[in-house]
Amino acid sequence: MTEPSVFIVDDDKSVREALLFLMKSVQLNASAYASAKEFLTLFDPDCPGCLVSDIRMPGMSGLELLQELQQRNSQLPIIFITGHGDVPMAVGAIKNGAEDFLTKPFRDQELLDCINTAIDKDKQLRSKKDAKDAIIRRLSSLTNREKQVLDKVVAGKANKVIAADLSLSHRTVEVHRSHVMEKMQARSLAELVKLIQLVKQEQN
Repeated sequence: MTEPSVFIVDDDKSVREALLFLMKSVQLNASAYASAKEFLTLFDPDCPGCLVSDIRMPGMSGLELLQELQQRNSQLPIIFITGHGDVPMAVGAIKNGAEDFLTKPFRDQELLDCINTAIDKDKQLRSKKDAKDAIIRRLSSLTNREKQVLDKVVAGKANKVIAADLSLSHRTVEVHRSHVMEKMQARSLAELVKLIQLVKQEQN
């Protein structure tokens, strides 16, 4: 599995260098970018980690970077670095999905604590997404008839009711149901229902 990285975006070279040095001192992978556009050009959504960005930058601001990442369906956690005058802006960013913000000057440990929390969150989000993707792949392996049976099983209908609804024999429904359980890798009806609910939550 790819090691998480800390992506640093700041137009101030001295800040970038200081943060890179801090990340290196605690054995965290890190890369730095002079602008939001430079970061976006090289950004790989499959790379885990978190983003540390100045909120005010020439060209594309930190907030605009956050919005662009959201439009790309990226869940990469973002920590903003702000000046005192930027606090209302940073609070607004939190409401719009940013992970955290730190007001300059801040202690190194404050930033590292925020980064560790953000990396843990990113790991959990990616794990959850991987699990949902696996369920979707299993669903796609079902035949149309198996999907019909699955829908009715999850709706709580008994085999005899499903047989009547689909004009099938009771035995045929049992066979389809068995195939559904096997393909979905569900050990019980309760587990099958939970798998389907997980996918529906993602779609909603």
